[in-house]
Amino acid sequence: MMQTRGRRGRRIVSMCGVLTAGMLTATATFAHAEPAPIPVQPAAAVPAPPELDPAFYRPPAELVAAAAPGEILAARQINPANFGLIPLNVDAWQVSFRSNDSRDEAIPAVATVLKPRGSAPDKMLSVQIAVDSLAAYCSPSYAVQQWSAGAALGQIVAPLEFMLAQGALQQGWAVVIPDHQGPKEAYAAGPLAGRITLDGIRAARAFEPLRVTPDARIGMYGYSGGAIATGHAAELKQSYAPELNIVGAAEGGVPADLGPVLVNGNKGLWSGMILSAVIGLAREYPDFAALLDRRLDPLGKALATVKGGLCVQWNTALAPFLNITGFLHADGDPFDDPAVRRVLDQTRMGKAVPDMPMYIWQGNPDELIPVGPVDTLVDTYCQDPAAGVQYTREHFAEHVVTEISGVGPAMLWLRDRLDGVPAQRRCSTADVGWLALDPAGTRALAENFGETFASFFGKPIGTG
Repeated sequence: MMQTRGRRGRRIVSMCGVLTAGMLTATATFAHAEPAPIPVQPAAAVPAPPELDPAFYRPPAELVAAAAPGEILAARQINPANFGLIPLNVDAWQVSFRSNDSRDEAIPAVATVLKPRGSAPDKMLSVQIAVDSLAAYCSPSYAVQQWSAGAALGQIVAPLEFMLAQGALQQGWAVVIPDHQGPKEAYAAGPLAGRITLDGIRAARAFEPLRVTPDARIGMYGYSGGAIATGHAAELKQSYAPELNIVGAAEGGVPADLGPVLVNGNKGLWSGMILSAVIGLAREYPDFAALLDRRLDPLGKALATVKGGLCVQWNTALAPFLNITGFLHADGDPFDDPAVRRVLDQTRMGKAVPDMPMYIWQGNPDELIPVGPVDTLVDTYCQDPAAGVQYTREHFAEHVVTEISGVGPAMLWLRDRLDGVPAQRRCSTADVGWLALDPAGTRALAENFGETFASFFGKPIGTG
């Protein structure tokens, strides 16, 4: 009898041990489990502009703050299209993710990710479109979708540069296009745009349906307003996102120093756009916003209110030849105000040497972006013997035309970097009459538009 009780007791103890061990193992497994994949929502038949889609574009602040920079919060398929009408035969999604503002505070951000149908790309290009607008419906994530009203409402740059981004898809690369102005549409706020760009790349790499290979080489491209994001991302990469395998960045029409851009454009044809940049900066820098609130005269405030809801086309066309500094109440030179000096210093490029090869091209002269600060930026980088910068100045130049003439050589340069061809390990500066005379670049641009035209008739992009 005593023996039977002993055996039964040992069995109970043994069973308890097994159960306890199993519970501990399960608890440990649960604690170290990978987070569940983010569910991907289907594409909407007609996309809603961000202002009418807060659940995706403005997730709860506590959800954003709990995520790591670049961590995906939501995802959905989209139907991309040229000019909002002609469908594009590629795989495409939007991802909502956490990023940081220029004070390293958590903010939500959105990027568009695309790839050729069914592929697993080993190369990826981050394309920073020149949004240059002050309303959320102007953002690339909305403007590149079928049945969006972005182009009709004045966002003409995003559809045009989206056609250039398709050159990357035609190479078989993945593409990520960040809404780099952030949730406040803080146009011209470079440190903000740089962080969102880098976190957009992080999100794209982590997005399983994009199927980018773990060792994929990454490039960045941006012109004018897109160069603001690209240039700051290149400078921030080593400190902010050192794990990213970014092998090259190409930028043109570079607003390296916003102070000379304002002085150069005041009372000029582009002054409407420049005033938009001033308004955008105030959305990211509170002390600068306080200065404008205190010193803008009634006409300046009225223009700021109207422009605050417009895309690039109407913001540029509305009231050109403005005396922007004349809108400020007389209280000394505005460039002497500490708030102005701080915002110009914080948005000036040249604070860090990018740890990747750079391809920079610039019009000389350029009626919007003066060449002098770009020369200074290149000289600043090249004081570091480790810098590798290929700098080209085009002399038959105009700000918009210089992007078109220069995009072919820039994309060929990026293709070499993404193919693993080493860049020159030094700095060089070249002066050319017209980049469009580069036969290889012109051929690449023609092939880009030829393939894009073929896609109008349903041809899948990037599949041969």
